[in-house]
Amino acid sequence: MKRRRVLNQSIPWWAYFLFVLLAAFVLYRIFQHRPSEAKAAQPPVRPVLVAKIITKDVPLYLDEIGSCAAYETVQVQAQVSGQIIARHFQDGSDAKKGDLLFTIDPRPYQATLDQAKAQAALDQATLKRQEDLRARKVISQQDYDTAQANAQKSQAAAEAAQVNLDYCYIKSPINGRVGLRNVDAGNLVGPSTPPLVTIQGLDPIYTDFTVSETDLALVRRYLGGPNVKVETRSADGSMPPRLGDLYFIDTAVQPGAGTVKARAVTPNPDHALWPSEFVRVRFILDVFKNATLVPSQAVQISQNGPFVFVVKPDNTVDLRPVKPGQRQDGDMTVLQSGVQPGETIVVTGQLALAPGTKVDPKPYNSPNEHEGGQVAAKAPM
Repeated sequence: MKRRRVLNQSIPWWAYFLFVLLAAFVLYRIFQHRPSEAKAAQPPVRPVLVAKIITKDVPLYLDEIGSCAAYETVQVQAQVSGQIIARHFQDGSDAKKGDLLFTIDPRPYQATLDQAKAQAALDQATLKRQEDLRARKVISQQDYDTAQANAQKSQAAAEAAQVNLDYCYIKSPINGRVGLRNVDAGNLVGPSTPPLVTIQGLDPIYTDFTVSETDLALVRRYLGGPNVKVETRSADGSMPPRLGDLYFIDTAVQPGAGTVKARAVTPNPDHALWPSEFVRVRFILDVFKNATLVPSQAVQISQNGPFVFVVKPDNTVDLRPVKPGQRQDGDMTVLQSGVQPGETIVVTGQLALAPGTKVDPKPYNSPNEHEGGQVAAKAPM
């Protein structure tokens, strides 16, 4: 007990005071650094690509698969019998209406025509004399009527001979493309022989496609409207879409197939579309005015449904439920509700976002600016 008391008395009072000051200083430094540590613990600003919501007139459409068919198809047949002495076209060439295709030996028919014309001239002269005699009451009315009938008969025979002679020169009945010939010069042909060649009209051309019976109610709602059109597109996308008019839609669903046949008339002045060629068809039913469009990448799906992230003025994001509509060309999607034109939305980089997250927005560059949309860019890593 005496030794402990002596030790306590050996430590001066000011040593206790310094110890207290040192402890207070350490605590002060600890509390001074805590705000910066809390600041460092805040989530980092997330880099994102953003785009403005735009408005644009867009179509309501159905995408189908179809094929083309010739607007006109004519199998050229010989009308008279004879030997082909000339061919006046190249296989696969274009022909205009009235162009000469084949020549059948016209000499027999020319001779028949000359004979018929001579007989017609003789009968006409006879009729003239009979008229004079009848006027002087030299002949009976019966003789005059017989002469008049013979003149008419010979005139008709001359006209028939002229028709047969004209048939010797086989001409194209339509504008179109000539197929592969079936006969050559030197062959004997006639009305009973197979067709000499086939010609198909290619401008305009038919676009044939089908509509599913599940879409039939929607189609019927817009049939006859001013905006109903049919776009024909090549299968490989090498040709710009061609806008045509709906020509025909069937009145019954095909049994077993569950589809309805439809046909459009499509302009084809350069003959880029060919009969039986498979094409992609866009059946446009109507046009929505000032539709709200966003890049399709911006629309995300959660358990509660589709949503987008809207960037607020303070660069924080807000989760906004939306109702997507039809997807448009250029990778744009129509939003029927949930956002307003002019708002800024996040297109890429949504994975690390939550409501209230601070973002560093960068513009979303579009490769399809010519279509009025903002599409496709790589999100920053």
